[in-house]
Amino acid sequence: MLKSVNPVLAKNVSVLGATGTIGLHTLDVITQHPNRFKVFALTANTNVKGLFALCVSYAPRYAVMLHATAANELATQLKAIGSSTVVLHGEESLCYVASHEEVDTVMAAIVGAAGLHPAMAAAKAGKRILLANKETLVMAGNLFMQAVSDGGATLLPIDSEHNAIFQVMPRQRSEQLSQIGVKRVILTASGGPFRNASLDELKAVTRAQALNHPNWVMGPKITVDSASLMNKGLEVIEAHWLFNALPNQIDVVVHPQSVIHSMVEYIDGSVLAQLGNPDMRTPIAYGLGYPERLSSGVSSLDLLTTSRLDFSAPDLERFPCLRIAYDALNLGGTAPAILNAANEVAVAAFLAEQIGFMDIPCMIETVLLAASIEQVESIAQLVAVDAMARQHASDWLSVHA
Repeated sequence: MLKSVNPVLAKNVSVLGATGTIGLHTLDVITQHPNRFKVFALTANTNVKGLFALCVSYAPRYAVMLHATAANELATQLKAIGSSTVVLHGEESLCYVASHEEVDTVMAAIVGAAGLHPAMAAAKAGKRILLANKETLVMAGNLFMQAVSDGGATLLPIDSEHNAIFQVMPRQRSEQLSQIGVKRVILTASGGPFRNASLDELKAVTRAQALNHPNWVMGPKITVDSASLMNKGLEVIEAHWLFNALPNQIDVVVHPQSVIHSMVEYIDGSVLAQLGNPDMRTPIAYGLGYPERLSSGVSSLDLLTTSRLDFSAPDLERFPCLRIAYDALNLGGTAPAILNAANEVAVAAFLAEQIGFMDIPCMIETVLLAASIEQVESIAQLVAVDAMARQHASDWLSVHA
């Protein structure tokens, strides 16, 4: 159980996606600072057992499951132990705990397109948003950034790469990076478990191999994205919106040690980098405490043990997902949303062992090339585009699986 919290001083935090890796790391950091943060709400998709345990430990005011059946099961279990936590369900309830007037900070860590609406609700309500959900910016970057501005929200990226760039980027925003002295941003990529694999080896990759990441502990979807470099492609699109960077101002370098988390090159030739051990508690602590620095529980980086830092260019022939993501960014409009939807279907099919690893980029590119690209005008439009892209991806799957 957490120590007692001073309700006057503590900041209320809603953790969306609490049972996932980012959510659990967030709660670990919060536990280290019991007088600064109070857990207001915890949410999960279907993991009743995991959310029940977290409710016992953190006693949130609200717990939210996506579906009513899971919510009823959780409510029954919590009632049996005398818990006062109120259990809700559905997308509307996710938005409610993300925008509640008593909430100060929202950790937006719901995986996939399901995280879009609650993140938008938090932005419109002017919350401090710790954004770990890639799809919010990939699908609706212009709409979300406008909502952040209009709502007076504070947006802090939690992806280790974007968090690193944020830490070494000038604080003032501008329509052009050159106006603040920046030439380009450089995203580092571990290269995943198949960095040195041949094309033939990639075609034979198994589910277990793809889920065996050498540096990071993540959920299955993002781990597969990391293995295919689609994760890096999505981060390129995110960087465009977060830092007003043009596609040709965003570079990717493979850095297998994952010690340098990303870099910013300035027009005077300076390159500033953020380094640290590969542990997501570092960017999470940075987001929770900003502009202060909080202890995160992460061990100090030992440069002598690390001894060397290697870099190489990504191979777009072996890892075409990165190229396809750049293509979607250059197309603009609804293209990134289509890319994201097709990728979610493809990764789910790979995890279900319906398709091979190299079928993932094939499905995505087929869906993207066949789509009609529109200018983004509304969330409702993006939801419709997302559904259509998923249907096209499912159609591809029915033929090729």
